[in-house]
Amino acid sequence: MKSRFSYLFTFFLTYIFQTSGSVAQEKAPDSNRFTKVVLAQRLEEPIQFQILKDGRVLFAERKGRLRVYDPKTNELSLVAEFAVSTKYTSKTGEVTEGEDGLQGVILDPDYDKNHWIYFYYSIAGDDAKNILVRYEWHGQKLLENTRKLVLEVPVQREECCHVGGGMVFDKDKNLYLTTGDNTFSRSSDGFSPLDERPGESARDSQKSSPNTNDLRGKILRIHPEADGSYTIPKGNLFPVGTANTKPEIYTMGNRNPWRPTIDSKTGWLYWGEVGPDGSDDDMEKRGPQSYDEFNRAKGPGFFGWPYFVGDNKAYVDYDFATKVSGKAFDPEHPVNDSPNSTGLKDLPKATPAFIWYPKGQSKEFPLLESGGNSAVGGPVYHQDDFKGAKRAFPSFYEGKWFITDWVRGWMNVVEMDEKGDYKSMERFLPDMKLNGPIDMKFGPEGDLYVLEYGNGYFKDNPEAELIRIEYNGGNRKPQVEAMATKTAGAVPLEVALSSEGTKDFDEGDALQYEWVITKNGATFKSLKEANPTFTFTTPGTYKATLTVTDKAGEKNSKSLEIKAGNEPPVVKFNITKGNSTFFFPGKSINYEVAVSDKEDGSLANKKILPSQVSVSTNYLSEGFNMTKIAQKQLSVDASAQYATAISVIGKSDCKACHAVKEKVLGPSFTDVSKKYKGDASAVAKLSKKILNGGSGVWGDAFMPAHPTMAESDVKSIVKYVLSLSDAPKPAKTLAAKGTYATVVPQGENPEGSFIFRAAYTDRGTKMAAAQSAETTIVLRSPVVPVAYTDLAKEIRFNDDSTVAMVQNPGAFLKLKDIDLTSIKEIEIIRATGRNAAPLPNGTVEIHAGSADGKLLGKYSGDFAGKIAVNVGAAGERGVKDVFFVFSGVPLRFKEVRFDE
Repeated sequence: MKSRFSYLFTFFLTYIFQTSGSVAQEKAPDSNRFTKVVLAQRLEEPIQFQILKDGRVLFAERKGRLRVYDPKTNELSLVAEFAVSTKYTSKTGEVTEGEDGLQGVILDPDYDKNHWIYFYYSIAGDDAKNILVRYEWHGQKLLENTRKLVLEVPVQREECCHVGGGMVFDKDKNLYLTTGDNTFSRSSDGFSPLDERPGESARDSQKSSPNTNDLRGKILRIHPEADGSYTIPKGNLFPVGTANTKPEIYTMGNRNPWRPTIDSKTGWLYWGEVGPDGSDDDMEKRGPQSYDEFNRAKGPGFFGWPYFVGDNKAYVDYDFATKVSGKAFDPEHPVNDSPNSTGLKDLPKATPAFIWYPKGQSKEFPLLESGGNSAVGGPVYHQDDFKGAKRAFPSFYEGKWFITDWVRGWMNVVEMDEKGDYKSMERFLPDMKLNGPIDMKFGPEGDLYVLEYGNGYFKDNPEAELIRIEYNGGNRKPQVEAMATKTAGAVPLEVALSSEGTKDFDEGDALQYEWVITKNGATFKSLKEANPTFTFTTPGTYKATLTVTDKAGEKNSKSLEIKAGNEPPVVKFNITKGNSTFFFPGKSINYEVAVSDKEDGSLANKKILPSQVSVSTNYLSEGFNMTKIAQKQLSVDASAQYATAISVIGKSDCKACHAVKEKVLGPSFTDVSKKYKGDASAVAKLSKKILNGGSGVWGDAFMPAHPTMAESDVKSIVKYVLSLSDAPKPAKTLAAKGTYATVVPQGENPEGSFIFRAAYTDRGTKMAAAQSAETTIVLRSPVVPVAYTDLAKEIRFNDDSTVAMVQNPGAFLKLKDIDLTSIKEIEIIRATGRNAAPLPNGTVEIHAGSADGKLLGKYSGDFAGKIAVNVGAAGERGVKDVFFVFSGVPLRFKEVRFDE
């Protein structure tokens, strides 16, 4: 009896303690226990990174550079520079920027012994392929003589996009490589790109993702061998020797798989999957709206694209030639009968997504929010992977998957059950907004590292940075914020530095502040104040670093770059006739671009030429994905920058020795371009030669030095010269002043937006780099869905926010910043379907400025299908907030329409 009692008592105590520990672990740690530490800033299109055991961080930049951050010196150094392809050339010869370039870097699992490092990039030149290569790296430069070409992925470079490039090793040292579908999707109206017309294979994803005989749109799994070759591991999707298949394929039916990770406990593969652009369902004719996905593979499989998306929502077999819709695809028996496919017709059963979410609010996963989206996978956390680590994350995160979104900027953690199925999701650090998170993983000390690309497309974004998120169960580091009233300007440049927003979460902690201003790595000035003011009198590029120290000696820092010696230009895009909020299809606007620059002059005084100003317009049929527009804008920018280079050449002595196509004293510009084509270091080498002079490359001809030329002018000349070996047809810049007819492109959604952009890059000075400025005007459709409402009172929305329902008298909706110029009538469009018959008398009033502001117009009567309110008589002009105030009837409506 006593023995049994002792046993039960012991069991009871054990249960209590285990349960108590479990309950304690279930509580999320306070967000202020995590500190964001900024390691490196102003990175140039960072794409992917790897962390070494000693804390150094290698990261790839899309334009071809591999750099390393050293925590001992807090400095960046260049490891290698690859000649990469980043351009696409259409059938008509138009050259646009693409996503291609240096896409991935990873260290071998046995790096400490063999020093192998792998890269995946789009190789420069006419041979269209992406390649996986291996080098030896011993901490300095790559050993060029160790280069091994491991794998080639043939691609098309006629139309962008989707490259993939993520890499991860499993415990058996198999390498997983993600590849994109290499397909242009913008011509598919936001649905699946299935264009089987002759000559349109670049717009048919069936050539790649569901093609069993193609390496694109896949996650490949190979086992690298010592000689640089690879073998095929057992268990891939198709056994070696299977006709019309590639044995490297592990998963297929991928669109653009991002950032794979392996769960160290289960061996399961996780990744993010970027979806198309559509925001509306058309289930009868085309299929579902777009969904991004977070996916998990316990083994090989077909993940659906381009026939299915999300939880196997099926697209329709649409004929792009006849515009006729066929049947929806069958996820139980998908068939690829495209003439552009070289593989098997009968495909494996489609695997549904693990997590999926649209542009709008997700019903299944509401924490993923709404808006533009771009799913980015992250690591699965296990404490056992960080034994002895200084700052390992707490057990609350055990077995959870960290995910993020490049556009939305949140981080979430996903909990799975014992079978690996989805269980729950919660926000990680809800107060932290990331700027284009593009890769994240845990480091050797248990910290979470995040690489942020920044907010613009194909740009060197100032907010691009490498950060580290540290967990601290004891004394916490200060959270540091650093700001400046100006970060660029002519000298003398007075700058007020501010530490506003800096805080410490430990009660009673006293903080010490120090600003250190450096130039070329050397200390220029030290200021031991929280908010000092400093005047820069010498041109140059400076770094102002704020370091904050608490009383326990814990430090944290943040830096700003300040460019003195060149005032940034000011660019304005003015609509001189027409509405500045809406476009009205087929009608014209008048516009004028104004540019002024302290050093260069202005358009008005004709010291800046109109051809040097980049002015573009694009139509965006869907309101989310700006990638294609950014590509075209860069092409227009190139055209304007070449105009600047041509102008500088005309005013210099260049023409005395060179011509575009003919040899004079020196080689032709075209021959120079051909000689250096594909040379990643050509801009730096040729710029140095122009500044310092030299000879010997082209015989006895001597290049005189040009020490008085601004470096920015020299670089613009070199970039123009190097462009001549391509066959570019850059998009032409619009006139700086003119008339533009807002005609919606044929076949596009008429409820999109026209985006007008003006940009100018100044010439810089001898002592200071060039500065750029741009401005954008968006003219949206005059049909405004209720989902775009800025404020609502006493109004309820349905689940997908497509219908607004008036609840009580006095209810109102607010639309912010509406230009009332030329607006004569505003219509309220009722929702169709339930209660569509005319409603009893009700009243709607439209006010400017506030709910009881100036009355623009009023309607009283039956609420039929359309309620038209005349607002032209009010004579209101300019940009105002517009309020719709309702009374009397429980109205259901879906949109408002502004009419001239």
